[in-house]
Amino acid sequence: MLKRLSADDPRFKTVTLTGGLNLVVADITDNSTDTDSRNSAGKSSLIELVHFLLGARADTNAVAMNKALRNTTFRLDMDWPGVESLSVARRGSQPKTVRIDPDVTGADSDHLFPSEGPTELGVDEWNRLIERDLFGLRGEHSGVSGRTMLSFLARRDSAHGFNEPIRTFARQAEADATTNLAYLLGLDWQLADGYRQLAARQATRTQLSKAVNDPVWGRIVGSTADLRGQITLAQAQVDRLRAQIADFQIVPQYEHVKNQADEIARAIKQLAQDDVIDQNNLEELHKAVTETADVETDYLESVYRELGIILNDQVRRRFEDVQTFHHSVVRNRRRFLDDEITELTQRLETRRTERARLGEEQAHLLRTLNEGGALEALTALQQALAREQATLEALRHRYEAAQTLEASSRQITTKRLELEQAVATDLNERAQQTAEATLLFSRYAQRLYGEGREAYLAIDAGRNSLKILPRIHSDDSRGIGNMVMFCFDLTLAVLAHRHGRAPDFLIHDSHLFDGVDDRQLSAALTLAAEVAHEERMQYIATLNTDDLGKAARRGFDPEPHIRARLTDALETGGLFGFRF
Repeated sequence: MLKRLSADDPRFKTVTLTGGLNLVVADITDNSTDTDSRNSAGKSSLIELVHFLLGARADTNAVAMNKALRNTTFRLDMDWPGVESLSVARRGSQPKTVRIDPDVTGADSDHLFPSEGPTELGVDEWNRLIERDLFGLRGEHSGVSGRTMLSFLARRDSAHGFNEPIRTFARQAEADATTNLAYLLGLDWQLADGYRQLAARQATRTQLSKAVNDPVWGRIVGSTADLRGQITLAQAQVDRLRAQIADFQIVPQYEHVKNQADEIARAIKQLAQDDVIDQNNLEELHKAVTETADVETDYLESVYRELGIILNDQVRRRFEDVQTFHHSVVRNRRRFLDDEITELTQRLETRRTERARLGEEQAHLLRTLNEGGALEALTALQQALAREQATLEALRHRYEAAQTLEASSRQITTKRLELEQAVATDLNERAQQTAEATLLFSRYAQRLYGEGREAYLAIDAGRNSLKILPRIHSDDSRGIGNMVMFCFDLTLAVLAHRHGRAPDFLIHDSHLFDGVDDRQLSAALTLAAEVAHEERMQYIATLNTDDLGKAARRGFDPEPHIRARLTDALETGGLFGFRF
């Protein structure tokens, strides 16, 4: 239960609350003028402050974030499991921090002695404590939120929480709302959360479907056919690199071996060039040997004789000497050429032998280099493999995305049908829980409208969410919708408290009672008082005095339940004690 709402500003009207029915009333006084608005007396602000202290997001519209209130520390004293009382304080100038006393951050449900003294914690941690200790939520509970369930137990007009019973703010997704309602009613909220997950998938698919039509995004995702071919090529490249790495052997002194092979290659090339030169020289020498021969001189004597010249013996001897010298020169030249030919031939043969030897050595070195390489080469291959694997993985992710997108419509439809069937089956198995809720709602509605009024909760497995619809058949009288919400909220609060799934308070703003007939208003307040007493709970309502007067004229006595009176007729009459 909530015990006390206060502030460190002495002008603030401290509100002390008890079990049972608690009324916070905005008075009309004789000094009020037509321009005075009782809506600014602070009735709704009281509920906003309760939410602020119970972990609500401190956006710019929050009352505690108002410039005039930012430095005020607000405090809420309340019951807490395992301790006699817990105090929580928070201020607008430090909205991310909450101070609690005592420290219950380490206490679990069966821990009787929490840490003594106050502690400061973040708002997210505070919300997790609220979920753990007030709503019994532990571990992962995606789809169920303590903040959302608190908004059902204390609806806010600023969030349009009075528009319809199953939503706490105007644009709340039905699947989100009904998942939390399922938890409060004791239904399988995890099954109900399946609708929310499907809705998220459907929203993603819709956005992706639109994006695929964009030429740039279309290239990023691609089609399954194109990606399948790209994956095949990328896989082949990865396999090839893996095979190379598997067969790779690291050659010691790889650079030295490589340099040796290069030196041998250069030597073989030089030998070939030398062979070309010597082969040309050899051909020239063979030609010179062929052309080197003794000159025929026998014809000279007959020529001279025909000319009538007779060569004497002295001339003939000189001629023979010349002939002998010439023969000597020819022999010497031929001998020289033969020696040169022999030398060239030997050199060519020596080079041929050297080339063969170098060729074998070069082949051995090349085989060594072919079979392995340096560590740097292996590292380069491994890096190339890593890049190709990353490319392949990216292609596979794109393929999965494209495949999911193409098949998602069928998958979502199939999953929705399966989920709808599973929820329907579960509701049949939980007939006791649904019957308890329906009967309780019907009992409360008949207290307001009489025994003959048909009222029930329609709970069913819908296509897009769990369907929870409170119904009271009526003649469309004014305020009937608000009383449907009143009965529904009271049913939720009672059932959740009975089974340990929620705290023991329910808060209603005066907006809920706008347009409600006098008789129904009186009956609603009487019922709230009785139920709060029977269930050992707390019901808090803010009301205007004119509405309260209508209920009083119908026999309801409000005086024992009034915990605070506010007015806007005076500067100091509102909740905060001053106008801003």
